Amino acid sequence: MRRHVGPRGTLNPQTLPVLIGMAIFVSLFGIAAASAQQVSRPVVPDAIQAPSGEAVVLLAHASGSQIYTCQTGADGKFAWTLKAPDAELKDESGNVIGTHFAGPTWKLKDGSEVMGKATAHADSVDPGSIAWLLVNATGHSGSGVLAAVTTIQRVHTHGGKAPAQGCDESHRNAETKSSYTADYYFYAPWRDD
Repeated sequence: MRRHVGPRGTLNPQTLPVLIGMAIFVSLFGIAAASAQQVSRPVVPDAIQAPSGEAVVLLAHASGSQIYTCQTGADGKFAWTLKAPDAELKDESGNVIGTHFAGPTWKLKDGSEVMGKATAHADSVDPGSIAWLLVNATGHSGSGVLAAVTTIQRVHTHGGKAPAQGCDESHRNAETKSSYTADYYFYAPWRDD
């Protein structure tokens, strides 16, 4: 069986699809790597700065609700108390990549999950919106992007505050939802590799 080998410098038609596939893969990988490297820290007040030895590994845009319940406080007065967030997490293109819920917990479609506890806050630049937060990771599950996360920032908040009124004896244990959006920056220890 004789095979025709083209002159030097020409492509065999059978290798062309393989080369095109490789070029597409390299291009997409390069775009993904470049966009991951382009996520820089947000400008935030000193109180909620992430540690200097950490780098942003993910920026997620949240859209959803802050859920409040009407309860009595230690002072015996009724007030709306945060029960949990309930939001979708989206990437830069608007694709849903995960969820944010009670804990607080963030879970991605890659199976990774991080739980945290707020350690500092700063007033939002929008006075009608919930505070910006610094959150320290308290637990993880799964493997993926969130598995190594140690710090989370909630910034660029819009909305989400509890109602100013409507919580009294006749509304004890009632729930209300307040729509909000925010950006969550996820940090992990910087690695040189």
